[in-house]
Amino acid sequence: MPIPGEQPDLTALPPETSPVKRRLASQHVRDARDRLTSSSGTRPAFDYELLRQYAQNRLSASLVMLLLVATIGLLSGLWSGAVTAGAWTASVLIIHAVIITKCRQFLDQPMAAISARAWRLRFIMLDLFYGLAWMFILINPVGVDESSNTFMLFVMLLVVAVSSMLASSLPMAVIASTFPVTIAVALNFALQATLRDYILAIMALTAQGYFAVLAYRLYSTTLATLIARAEKDALIGELEQAKSVSDEGRRRAEAANIAKSRFLAQMSHELRTPLNAILGFSEVMKTEVFGEHAVPAYKEYSADIHNSGVHLLGLINEILDLSRIEAGRYELNEESVSLVGIVEDCHHLLKLRATNRGITLHDVFESELPRLWADERALRQICLNLLSNAIKFTPQGGEIWLKVGWTASGGQYMSVTDTGAGIPEEEIPVVLSSFGQGSNSIKSAEQGAGLGLPIAKNLTEMHGGTFALKSKLRIGTEVIVTFPPERVVAAMAPMSEHAPPLTPPGEPILSQEERRRLSRRPLFRAGT
Repeated sequence: MPIPGEQPDLTALPPETSPVKRRLASQHVRDARDRLTSSSGTRPAFDYELLRQYAQNRLSASLVMLLLVATIGLLSGLWSGAVTAGAWTASVLIIHAVIITKCRQFLDQPMAAISARAWRLRFIMLDLFYGLAWMFILINPVGVDESSNTFMLFVMLLVVAVSSMLASSLPMAVIASTFPVTIAVALNFALQATLRDYILAIMALTAQGYFAVLAYRLYSTTLATLIARAEKDALIGELEQAKSVSDEGRRRAEAANIAKSRFLAQMSHELRTPLNAILGFSEVMKTEVFGEHAVPAYKEYSADIHNSGVHLLGLINEILDLSRIEAGRYELNEESVSLVGIVEDCHHLLKLRATNRGITLHDVFESELPRLWADERALRQICLNLLSNAIKFTPQGGEIWLKVGWTASGGQYMSVTDTGAGIPEEEIPVVLSSFGQGSNSIKSAEQGAGLGLPIAKNLTEMHGGTFALKSKLRIGTEVIVTFPPERVVAAMAPMSEHAPPLTPPGEPILSQEERRRLSRRPLFRAGT
């Protein structure tokens, strides 16, 4: 933790903390400038706050000080006489009235019109006169008798304590108002040259030291509170500035995202049109519809062109799908579909590819699963993406398990588990991000665009489901896609031959349009 007033070691900070370095450097420069322009070694704003607190303390205790002066003046008349006590009381009250008046003048003036140095000197001088007045009445009866000495020592302690508390925000004012009283009383006790008076003198000096330390502690606490409040205000200002910068950055990001979506929507037609020609003509050339090639290598080249076009078309479709999902423009065409049927179709489509790579595909499907209310194209894309990834990263001789069944909450799940190389735990967020690729995919010969898993995850979440990826390095990867119970369509009981009419007597008959609209609503599982 840095020591207050000590220059921070900016070179010890790491290079990536440049904002912290700039903040510390600007704070150090600001503190140095404030110390040079301040008369007390603190910031000018702190000088004003300390003076304001001094003035408020004096005003809040004005009635208490009046009672104290009147009581001491009345009691001191027993030793010093009525005339002396009355003159002292009047002089102290005048000084007290001047202090109260100046404090009110200080509080009424705006901060910009106040000279902290002049007002501090003014308050210190008033406290000095105040302390000298108390010194006169306290040393006047000393030596009369033992009771007067004891009483005046008590009064001295009371005056020192009250003055230390009221003027704690100005340490020099505490010294000016208390030290003359304490030194004079202790010196008078010491001049009596008795053991009891020596003890009283030591007690007076000890009490003065204690209250001086207490006043300094109060001053340090007040100053620390002001510093903490100033730092809090500065932090709030920085947060507001950071929020404005963040809002501006978000606005620009949204504008860039809209521009990206418009660009992709416009380029989809521009890219697909020439791709259709490339795929069509390359297919004609590959199949030699108009005759055999004079050079056999041309057939291989046309096949390569066709395969590259198919790969490019698939990549464009993935990018467009992801852009529509991120822009919130992907619409689900929901209907009653069979999750098991979709997964079986995907299994048959990719089984040949897995067999060619020497990979064994296992399927474990629970029987008599009800249908789901979902988008068939989206479910098919989810399954194909997960299976393609598993086949791509599973080595020869590996195995892949494809499972479909019930969840504990009454929903349905689909999982794909492989015995591939696995994904390091720290790379899982990377592979789930758009265009993110792990270290294994970079080393793999079959590199993709890094869109398969993000698209599958987003499509699952659009259905209200969850997408979980678990992987262990050199052991394998498991992806579990779950759909909520609300999407499971409950089986309907068959209608009996003597079923009652759909419309009870007296009920209004539904129109054909209303019946058609109601027939499209899914019936969900009971209790979900």
